[in-house]
Amino acid sequence: MRLDDGSRMSGDVHVRFCESRGVRLPPATHLVVLVAGTRAHAEGLRGEVAGVLSTVGLRLAEEKTRIAHIDEGFDFLGFRIQRHPKRGTGKRFIYTYPSKKALASIKAKVRSTTRGATDQSLAVLLHRLNPMLRGWTNYFRHGVSKATFSYLRAFTWTRVVCWLRHKHRRAPWKWLRRHYLPGWWPTEGEVRLFNPAGVTVTRYTYRGTRIPPPWATMTPESVA
Repeated sequence: MRLDDGSRMSGDVHVRFCESRGVRLPPATHLVVLVAGTRAHAEGLRGEVAGVLSTVGLRLAEEKTRIAHIDEGFDFLGFRIQRHPKRGTGKRFIYTYPSKKALASIKAKVRSTTRGATDQSLAVLLHRLNPMLRGWTNYFRHGVSKATFSYLRAFTWTRVVCWLRHKHRRAPWKWLRRHYLPGWWPTEGEVRLFNPAGVTVTRYTYRGTRIPPPWATMTPESVA
């Protein structure tokens, strides 16, 4: 679900402090509500959420509010969250991985960066590509992203090599490889193309049942 208010939360001290310093706060907030029940339960909860939000001057953006089954999946903050059967087993698990929209976005940036501008050196091009590739993969490295990273590696390599072919139209492959592709990887001097497939994927481990609630350690003395 997505909250869209447009109002000033003047009752919040932190918000007032930020506004006094000229900091612009985002006009919308993303919210996901997980429901263990039927679609009817989710529809009912949707109304309850809208009622609670109205008390603090917020409202649901109807055009951006969606109820979806976990098997159908949904996109949230660039991730696709969906339940799939695990290959080779009869069990189903919830996976989070980069959404198609997020992948299309980084591909568009790589495509735009490697289009034209062949008057610059390869090192300059790599200095422009590497930060965006590093930032994108670091953001998605906690999801099921290994296959996506490998695809992005191949896509970026192809774009950079095509850029080199346009920069040196008459140069044979042997010359390009000797000057720019040691080990078949785009390099100029000390600058190498960032390898998205080299980013280690570290999945978050569910620890909900192992995290003690705060009231588990409360005693009558501490309550008093």
